[in-house]
Amino acid sequence: QVQLVESGGGLVQAGESLRLSCAASGSIFSLNTMGWYRQAPGKQRELVATMSSGGTANYADSVKGRFTISRDNTNQTVYLQMNSLKPEDTAVYYCNFKTFKSLFATVDYWGQGTQVTVSS
Repeated sequence: QVQLVESGGGLVQAGESLRLSCAASGSIFSLNTMGWYRQAPGKQRELVATMSSGGTANYADSVKGRFTISRDNTNQTVYLQMNSLKPEDTAVYYCNFKTFKSLFATVDYWGQGTQVTVSS
């Protein structure tokens, strides 16, 4: 079992910044991907950014150049620095931890979500 604890959400104005944090604990396998997804009302949950344990990052096109993902493998914590926030960034942000269930399958763990609201 893996537990994820998120923090850092809030209410900001357009153009401002937030920093999200997510700490993982439990039975951690070294090969994994941590990241952030978001879900706005009436929309599907979408990928925001991920980073593998090897340091490879992946970003949604809508956040490239504005958001930066980083992780501390020692503390098993992932961060999302969100700059130049826009109203369309408003969503519940979920921390994700993906690791191997077997050699041929992965399993996902999710945080409870943290609300990010950007006003215009």
